[in-house]
Amino acid sequence: MPLLANSLLGDLEDALTTGTPERRTETLRRVTDLFLGQADRLNDEQVRVFDDVLVHLINRVETRALVRLGGQMAHIENAPLEMVRNLARHDEIAVAGPVLTHSPRLDDADLIDVARSRGQDHLLAISHRTALSANLTDVLLERGQVAVAHALAQNRGARFSEEGIADLVKRSEGDDSLAEWVGKRLDIPLNLLRRLLAQATAIVRSKLLAAAPPERRADIQEALDGIASHIAREAEKPRDYTVANSTVFELNRQGQLTEAALLGFAGNGHHEEVVATLALFCGVSAQIIEKLMQGVSAEGLIVACKAAKLGWPTVAAILRTRFSHHALTDEELAEAKTSFLRVSQSAAQRTIRFMKVRDVAGATPSAAAS
Repeated sequence: MPLLANSLLGDLEDALTTGTPERRTETLRRVTDLFLGQADRLNDEQVRVFDDVLVHLINRVETRALVRLGGQMAHIENAPLEMVRNLARHDEIAVAGPVLTHSPRLDDADLIDVARSRGQDHLLAISHRTALSANLTDVLLERGQVAVAHALAQNRGARFSEEGIADLVKRSEGDDSLAEWVGKRLDIPLNLLRRLLAQATAIVRSKLLAAAPPERRADIQEALDGIASHIAREAEKPRDYTVANSTVFELNRQGQLTEAALLGFAGNGHHEEVVATLALFCGVSAQIIEKLMQGVSAEGLIVACKAAKLGWPTVAAILRTRFSHHALTDEELAEAKTSFLRVSQSAAQRTIRFMKVRDVAGATPSAAAS
């Protein structure tokens, strides 16, 4: 059986030395077609002959020809190895993508090398492979952005180290779609499933419970029951505002207690400082603001924020960090913004004054009676 006909070898030599781009592209097409026509009958040595020829050609042809070549070779079990490796490392994802996603010729070492040295499109292409080792997904998660994380979470053939799945859980906070995909994975350890459910919105929790297979439903329900009990205890436990009040008063004395400072407290989850600052801005006790923070409804807290003349970004951050029974969904946050914009500042300040009077009256009933 002839491997490469003498006429084709002659054309190849001419194409590589003096040929035009069109001639080199035509020679590549002929060599590729010849290989594909007999690939299932070639031994390793014969494949290496094609490999050497194709590697020389692909460095001398236009990208359009390489796109075609990558698509043709992506699923071939014995595709020329060095040619595939060259295509996988090509800067153009249209060339590299098919082999990165499908080629059985690329092993973990090849894929990890590409994942460490190429951009997000290349990482995403690798993330769609039908099977991914834990070592490979570790690298993809280390360098990959949001799209890569989503692709990996949805990939049933992906395997994760304990650190890798923990990273996915961490990234799921504030990303409902990712939280759903991670929560549906059967390989997520129970302790990480509990963490994911604890940080998820109520909508995601209900979706995960509804979609859970029978063997996982009991675990999810048990985790949700435990989360509900923890949240209730967290909301009801007494809090000491001594240190927070001292910090806030000192910042205020130095003229540094601004809305930006409050936004920083909220963004970093410093609950006591948020309460103490908002209380000072409203002229009420920390206990009044604490009750508003603990309430299931956000309306009272919205009124306090309006009375304090805060902007919506700060209000949103406070709502996200409040002691509540679940994290706010995007829909709930949109409703809260509507309420915040609707209430007038004068009405909010009147309500806060009423709360202050009622609080004083409740603390000193004899004074209120007189």
